[in-house]
Amino acid sequence: MPGQVSSEDINQPPVFLRTIRLGARATELTLQIAEDFDEAKQQVGIVQLGAPEKDAPQDSKQLKLVRQAGNLRLQIAAGDQPLQFAIWLKAASSSAIDIRSSVPTEDLSAMTQGGPARWPQILETQVVAGDNEGAFAADVLTSPDNNPWLAQMRFTGLDFFSDGSLAACTWDGDVWHVRMEEAKPNGAKLLKWQRIASGLYQPLGLKIIRDKVHLTCRDQLMVLHDLNGDGETDFYQCLNNDHQVTEHFHEFAMGLQTDEAGNFYYAKSGRHAKKAIVPHHGTLLLVSPDGATTEILATGFRAANGVCLNPDGSFLVTDQEGFWNPKNRINWVTLDPKGKPKFYGNMWGYHDVTDSSDDAMESPLCWITNAFDRSPAELLWVDSPRWGALNGALLNLSYGYGKVFLVLHEEIDGQQQGGMIELPIPAFPTGVMRGRFHPQDEQLYLAGMFAWAGNATQPGGLYRLRATGQPILLPVEMHARGKAVTLQFTEPLDADSVHAAKVAIKTWSLKRTEKYGSQHYDERNLQVKSAQLSQDGKQVRIELDELEPTWGMSIDFDFRSVAGQPVTGLIHNTIHRL
Repeated sequence: MPGQVSSEDINQPPVFLRTIRLGARATELTLQIAEDFDEAKQQVGIVQLGAPEKDAPQDSKQLKLVRQAGNLRLQIAAGDQPLQFAIWLKAASSSAIDIRSSVPTEDLSAMTQGGPARWPQILETQVVAGDNEGAFAADVLTSPDNNPWLAQMRFTGLDFFSDGSLAACTWDGDVWHVRMEEAKPNGAKLLKWQRIASGLYQPLGLKIIRDKVHLTCRDQLMVLHDLNGDGETDFYQCLNNDHQVTEHFHEFAMGLQTDEAGNFYYAKSGRHAKKAIVPHHGTLLLVSPDGATTEILATGFRAANGVCLNPDGSFLVTDQEGFWNPKNRINWVTLDPKGKPKFYGNMWGYHDVTDSSDDAMESPLCWITNAFDRSPAELLWVDSPRWGALNGALLNLSYGYGKVFLVLHEEIDGQQQGGMIELPIPAFPTGVMRGRFHPQDEQLYLAGMFAWAGNATQPGGLYRLRATGQPILLPVEMHARGKAVTLQFTEPLDADSVHAAKVAIKTWSLKRTEKYGSQHYDERNLQVKSAQLSQDGKQVRIELDELEPTWGMSIDFDFRSVAGQPVTGLIHNTIHRL
């Protein structure tokens, strides 16, 4: 339904016109024109373009103005032919006018075909290959920071088209189409960048569906349409704008995922240090495939930086240390079979929970102290045979430190618990926000930026994290049983390197209050009695003098593989149940 709005100073006060063109219509349509319409103060009329002069606008067989409970509406008859008309509105006290002479008569369907390119330049950069010495190599997909439009390249989402090229959005409101070409004579791969959209309101999630870019913006769920095949966006479609936007800087709309039925999922942050005032503050949201409805799935989030949809229909949602959050949270979100949204701790989110005790909230998979990761971003599942022993594992991305973590998790009596360990790669120079595995080369592509508090302060970057095929040398499982913690490794360990002196374990408590964060309480070292290696050399059972559920724990180990390689790491975890 293309439309055109104009204001004509035909006489004082002005007359407002809106010209609309409709295609074939199988059913009658109703258009809302005005609420609380007062015909003593306003005059309104309809001009059917192309209709004979003798037909009065209100007498048209296809258009009829009706007044219903204070609303002014236009009923549009079904028809198999296009229909173009203008709605005019003016003050009742103004002089009579001949509106037909001022109505634009051009065929508005031309506006649905797309226009000339606004950013015709294709910018070129190169892929800078990472070091292949370890289990992972990080390639830099160099961005065109010095571009003709002075656009900042702070990346907040990415996904892949069917041809393997990718789209990436930026915090500043741009979307870029990036194509990777074959190696140049010097061995470097060439990247070609096309700016395809601009002016979006802080997009922080991107998903490509049937080769159309969908975005979670601060104000709406948007779809980009290229109408004339030049690659640029001609039509910015608002699929859904149910989530309300207030003046508060912190209420970001985070992440974007879809399920097989086509439903959309994202998180809406709360108001930082203030109580919620609209229903979507601090929630996990579901939007129907057609954008017609929004459902709140979970509540009580503070700054939920991203959503992971799990294979079983549950979710992983991160949250940040702050008011009512003593430390960062990794939340494994399940849905109530009765449909009532579960509550995840932030008393200043939008919900009906009045009990501020810890028992009234859903516990996270783990609490992560900010010294370990000061700001977790999105989680994702490894979907890549090339990642070997980590295929099917769970990763967490770090905005705060520019790292990638492996999440070790287990379920006991319906409660998820576990922790994280850092992948053996250098930290990225920018915060890592989003990641997706490429469907063809099966490697992990990462989008990152720096825009609020964090340690990785390069403005932005795109990266490819490649598994090289070399031994990964990490624990992939962790279990808490009785007075023992068991770690399962990807490679066999040297038995002589595994003993109690090579393990250090510490625990601490936290206090959840309306104050920002929490210090560590009751911090103490646990006595390691023994560290026993399994017969296959891949499992270490760490026996302790005592072990109790704890919100905070660190496990520091220093072993060696049978090949003589160091196997060291630091795990931060939570134990809810034994």
